Amino acid sequence: MRDRILLPAGMVPRPWEISDAPSVLKAFAEPVMERQADASVTTTADAEQWLQRRKDQWHRRVAYSFAVADSTDTALGSVSVSNVDPRHSTGWVSYWTASAARGRGVATHGCRAPANWCFADLGLFRLELGHRTDNPASCRAALASGFTAEGLQRQKLAYDGIRYDVEMHARLATDPHPAQQPLEET
Repeated sequence: MRDRILLPAGMVPRPWEISDAPSVLKAFAEPVMERQADASVTTTADAEQWLQRRKDQWHRRVAYSFAVADSTDTALGSVSVSNVDPRHSTGWVSYWTASAARGRGVATHGCRAPANWCFADLGLFRLELGHRTDNPASCRAALASGFTAEGLQRQKLAYDGIRYDVEMHARLATDPHPAQQPLEET
């Protein structure tokens, strides 16, 4: 995003910076966050490598990852757009929120501005995302961000020997802009 956009809750989506390593390390210290990482993040060096991969992906234009920061510029969560397909003008959205920031609309507000940026600046037409059906907070964030539920992928994901259904959502460039008041996240 060329300019920082202040979101209603005082949050700002911005590209990740190496100085965000302490926030990334703290977020990935939570056991449930292991599923969100593409590699183990247990040291400051791991966090810096995680951040460098995001910067490299942005530079190569294969994925765009945003920190969702508060008014003190502390990263509270992440929103990424990956699997960008220029031929079909599509991308895949994923997001996570640090435990201390959950319930404050970080994912909801964080998804809105990058989605709008993808439609306006990248020329994408369709953004997709999926969440485990046992994660109702993620579903509320998707809906509040303007993503419409489209269907169920049965037993798509496997964690610790357990299979999980995934609900699919999508937002189109032609969809109405989501309401400014987010649904409450938990």
